[in-house]
Amino acid sequence: MIISDAQRDVRSVFLGGFAGQLVSSCIWCVSAALATWYSTKAAIVTLLVGGFFIFPLTQLLLRLMGRPFSLPKGHPMNALGMQVAFTLPLNLPLVGAAALYRLNWFYPALMIVLGSHYLPFIFMYGMPQFGVLAAFLISAGVVIGLYVPSTFSLGGWLTAVALLAFAFIGRSVAMREKNLELEMKVVGERGFESPTPGPNQV
Repeated sequence: MIISDAQRDVRSVFLGGFAGQLVSSCIWCVSAALATWYSTKAAIVTLLVGGFFIFPLTQLLLRLMGRPFSLPKGHPMNALGMQVAFTLPLNLPLVGAAALYRLNWFYPALMIVLGSHYLPFIFMYGMPQFGVLAAFLISAGVVIGLYVPSTFSLGGWLTAVALLAFAFIGRSVAMREKNLELEMKVVGERGFESPTPGPNQV
């Protein structure tokens, strides 16, 4: 299988990252809401615990949408997906260290880690849009951490909105590609149809 075909499979199955981004956005939104109106401890626990359920919740959402929920067994991108999945939890000690030094650095630190986590998605999905998302999260995390450290929940809300926006951007990319494939298939089928003989044709 050539790389572009493997990337197309990933975009098709996961709708350009729509389901995963939507689930992640909801978890970040709940965490930010807890940070704003309840407690920072509840916000942190919710985000950390909820993060471990993003992939199974993504698969559940895809099932509810009546779509395939995983790549075929033996697909070349499965191994990369597994490796990428571990990059985020393995970097959580850095987030913990930052939060222990200054509690309000929790969201900014996690934004930087999350942005780095999305960089391999550029190749896995074949979508440069993930580079834009990664750059935004990393840059916003740095700016908030350095210049707006007094507000704990800001990073949470900003990330929730960014993930929601990119969920629909990814979906748009995948759906546009799918529609184009269908149009080309229809055109191809029409091209192979034998013309019906006219009254003056033999």
